[in-house]
Amino acid sequence: MMPPHPHTALTAETARMARALDTVTAWDTPTRCTPWDAAALTAHVTGAIARIDPMLDAPEPPRATVTAAGYYTRDHRYSNAANTTRIHTATTAARTAGPAVAAAFTTTATRILARCAAQPPGRRVTTRHGDPMTLTDFLTTRVLETAVHGIDLADALDEPRWTTLDAQHTLTRLLLGPDHTAALASLGWDPVVFIAKATGRDPFPPTEKAEATRLGLTLLAFG
Repeated sequence: MMPPHPHTALTAETARMARALDTVTAWDTPTRCTPWDAAALTAHVTGAIARIDPMLDAPEPPRATVTAAGYYTRDHRYSNAANTTRIHTATTAARTAGPAVAAAFTTTATRILARCAAQPPGRRVTTRHGDPMTLTDFLTTRVLETAVHGIDLADALDEPRWTTLDAQHTLTRLLLGPDHTAALASLGWDPVVFIAKATGRDPFPPTEKAEATRLGLTLLAFG
């Protein structure tokens, strides 16, 4: 089965996360993404989606040379300086308190999705790291950010993981390649369990990782 367009997947995943955020009361709950609590992690996801604004405002690069998987390379983007900035930005944004953080997430997602829907097919963008990508590929990275950090939030809040089917299809293809459906069936795992293992949320025993790698797994540098 072909996954949905990443715009479709991001629309579904942000809508589902927005509904979940409407029920949160303990915004100071710690998450596995230390030092962020639930509010700061939500602010981080909001900021990750909002990065599309300046990318659409900037000149379009002549070609795209970086894929969605290639975006997650462990280089300067995970340096101590970059991580310090990432942590500070989200922590500062979260000081507006929980309900305001939730509202900012919904408003940001709605604006960005509308802007992306108005772009022509094949639109190219340049990321803050200087990566020339198709907007489609960059939207795939935003599905990853929203869905995987959604798992982090759900686990922290002791809620069932809410990852949507559209996000599941998008991310299993990103992680396992075009034969993702057959590979996942061979592994015999629930898609959300697989995504959690492949992104470091759940334990990934060496034998399981080796089998997933044999079936096409691409491990990404992801916080």
